[in-house]
Parts: sequence; C-alpha cells; structure tokens
Amino acid sequence: MEKNISFKLKVWRQKSPKAQGQFVTYDVNDIPTDTSFLEMLDIVNEQLIEKGEEPIVFDHDCREGICGMCSLYVNGHPHGPATGATTCQLYMRRFNDGDTITVEPWRSAAFPVIKDLMVNRNAFDQIQQAGGYVSFNTGGAQDANAIPISKVAADEAMDSASCIGCGACVAACKNGSAMLFVSAKVSQFALLPQGRAEAKKRVKAMLSKMDELGFGNCTNTGACAAECPKNIKLSNISRLNREFLGAKCSD
Repeated sequence: MEKNISFKLKVWRQKSPKAQGQFVTYDVNDIPTDTSFLEMLDIVNEQLIEKGEEPIVFDHDCREGICGMCSLYVNGHPHGPATGATTCQLYMRRFNDGDTITVEPWRSAAFPVIKDLMVNRNAFDQIQQAGGYVSFNTGGAQDANAIPISKVAADEAMDSASCIGCGACVAACKNGSAMLFVSAKVSQFALLPQGRAEAKKRVKAMLSKMDELGFGNCTNTGACAAECPKNIKLSNISRLNREFLGAKCSD
C-alpha cells in the first residue's frame, strides 16, 4: 500500500566552482514512497521556484539507469543505499518517515563541482579518448562468426563494457582512484581479438592520462566494486595491471 513520508533533506549548495559551499536543510513533506529520488528532487525544486528561491542543480538524462549522469552521494553511498542501481533507480520507499537524507556531489579532485550537486566528469572522457577505442579498416561487412571468440571471453567483455562511466567508483574510493573505470574499458577490448592490435599502446595511454588528471592510486580496498551500480568486477583491475606490466616489459 502506498504511503507518504516527510523528512529533512540536507543538500550541498555551491554557487560556482570556486565558491564556498555549505549544507542547506529543507523540510520535505508528503512525498509518495513510489516516487523516484530524482522525482522527489523535481518536486522540491518546484517548491523552491514557487518561493522565488534557486532550484537545486543536479545532473540527469535518461532516468533509466543507462547514462550514469545521476551522480549523487546519498547518505554516504554513491547513488544511494540501493545496490546495483543508479540514483534514478532509487525510490523513496528506501527511506523512513522522519529521516534526514544527506545529498552531496561526487568528492574528487578530478571531478570539480560545477554547481550544487553537478560535477565536471570530463576527465573520464579524456581517459577514453586517450586509448579506449579500436582503429582499423574493416572493409566489407564481416560474417558474424568469422572470428571465433569463446563464450567466457565474450561474456566477460560484455560485463566490462556495461560500465557506464558514472564515477561512483571514484567517489567511493578513499584515494579517488579511477582504476575500476579504466580497467573496465581496457578489459572490454583486451578480452577480444579485435582489441589486441592496440592493446599495449592503449593501456599505457589510458593509465598515463589517468595519472595526469590527478586520480589517486588503487590500494585494493574494494569500495569501488562494492558501490558500482553495474557490478563491475574487481578482477578487471588485476587484468589492467597484467596488461600494463606486459606492455612495459615489451618496451
């Protein structure tokens, strides 16, 4: 049975990248529990606009758990307390009447705050541009079964490719490391024959760009995989390290 809840919403407000931010608390009343978290923020923003106040800025797009733009830190968890889900897939039934819900942006030097809850995640785009692609002349359309690939390798590559680049791994890591993201992007090609031609160049370029952009080092705490909305495996980081060591040894 649907019910309504009331709660305190503690939100990080920051006017610009260089402005000093602070938490602002709002009393939110009578929100149906089948409302999604982003819909709840929409309702709060409508109320703020009616009062002549600045609405809360947050990022979103598909609202279907596909794009990863709904990058919010909710009650100490990237994307909120639900596992294997993005913020847009979080519903208010996860919370209780009278709760205090704290919402923050991603906290990472590599993801500077633009305004309020929106951060600049262009660093991930730069890492992918450094080497997260394959480049070769394909000629005519090839038969689907022309290059034999084992089901195990194909499944693992597909699992790695499911990374949506939301940045939850960076937000969860005490060092602000991007190793889970980079390892997923390296793995999705390293596991397939089409990606082997540029494997050495790729792994060195992407790790170099990651370091250049100020992401921290991995210390194997596993927080990244535990908070990942797409359940990207920690074993990808092991593969990334093997790929990198192999590339360096061949220099």
